[in-house]
Amino acid sequence: MSKRIILRKGLNIRLKGEAEKSFGNITTSDYYAIKPTDFIGITPKMLVKEGDAVKAGSPVFFSKGNEEILFSSPVSGVIEEVSRGAKRRIECIRIKADREISYIDFGKADPLSLSREQVTEKLLNSGLWPMLRQRPYHVVANPTDKPKSIFVSGFDSSPLAPDYDFIVHGNGDAFQAGLNAMSRLTSGKIHLNVNNDLPGSKVFTNSKNVTINHISGPHPAGNVGVQIHHIDPINKGDLVWFVSAFDLITIGKLFLEGKYEASRLIALTGSEVLHPRYYKVLMGTCIKSIVENNIKEGNHRYISGNVLTGDAITNNGFLGFYHNQITVIPEGDKFEFLGWSLPGIKKYSASRTFLSGILPAKAYKIDTNFHGGVRAFVFSGQYEKYVPMDILPVYLLKSILAEDIELMENLGIYEVAEEDFALCEFACTSKIEVQEILRKGLDLMKKEMS
Repeated sequence: MSKRIILRKGLNIRLKGEAEKSFGNITTSDYYAIKPTDFIGITPKMLVKEGDAVKAGSPVFFSKGNEEILFSSPVSGVIEEVSRGAKRRIECIRIKADREISYIDFGKADPLSLSREQVTEKLLNSGLWPMLRQRPYHVVANPTDKPKSIFVSGFDSSPLAPDYDFIVHGNGDAFQAGLNAMSRLTSGKIHLNVNNDLPGSKVFTNSKNVTINHISGPHPAGNVGVQIHHIDPINKGDLVWFVSAFDLITIGKLFLEGKYEASRLIALTGSEVLHPRYYKVLMGTCIKSIVENNIKEGNHRYISGNVLTGDAITNNGFLGFYHNQITVIPEGDKFEFLGWSLPGIKKYSASRTFLSGILPAKAYKIDTNFHGGVRAFVFSGQYEKYVPMDILPVYLLKSILAEDIELMENLGIYEVAEEDFALCEFACTSKIEVQEILRKGLDLMKKEMS
């Protein structure tokens, strides 16, 4: 039975630079990359070396913890560089792409006619399995596990987020094929959650073999963790899988076309973008051709993803595996004398410290400055306003710092991930690295409970 959920807690951060619903010039890149750092908890073992030729769908590395989980190239070409960081940790595999992409043929199939094992095998062999992630721990799902349900969020409520209705338009068949594949992986329900505040896409509303839930409220209403909490909560021992709507289209194309078709519609957003709009690219693309001649002068922060949870990259960096957005904002390298004492009519404040608080509908230009220093981590009741879950965030974070496993369990660590506490970090007057602390807690729990 579908549910209607109204969330009161949270915060919509209105930023300048929302993408227009138009397409930029079709961009192609000479270089693409797979970044093992995109996959939490994965230790990569290389299957190729520099100079090897690959096709779209060729396995590039596998997970040391589970050799069945392969990570494949989104394009055909030559492995140009395997970049390593500290302790020879593999950080990026860069591929020089062919002008015309050639694909490995994995064979077409109707997922409804396949067994769970056959669907799993096709996803594993093609390298698309990493698109399936799990709660707890917010990591790549284990193919031997059986989740009690699978979640698909049909909208993103984060700042400057792309419009999912626009992204999935015209991909109804692939989206449904992806849902059919998911139906073979669980005996429980598949929950497709849509934004009740906006008209729903026909791709979503016409979907079959799913339970469609309607959710309204401010960010983080679009976060899958918040949706799981209110629809099918996680208790100790439970597993819930989730997959993004745009990844589901890629999975559907695997079954309809028999190939790893890595095209993706992404939004170029941010106050420093001259013409924010959508671009059709391939996963792992170099962003240089997208941002070139389309950014204002100055020193900028380039982000793969949104401003709350995205990864900082350079202007010739690569799109993250799970991202469908590039954001460009000011770097925030300028000191503002007595900035705290000014009226701040042009400054954004979550706590209405400035006069801008009386203009809630205004869009703001925000940089990366902290606007303050690190202070004591005290109980102020501030975080609770931004977490629409039955969880005490400060108590949970302090239990993580104390490494109290039992208390972390009791306070709900199985239900949350970094993105669910990102607003707490944004609004924090103590400038606490909330997401980093939570990730350490999740890693500790996974280690202790495995």
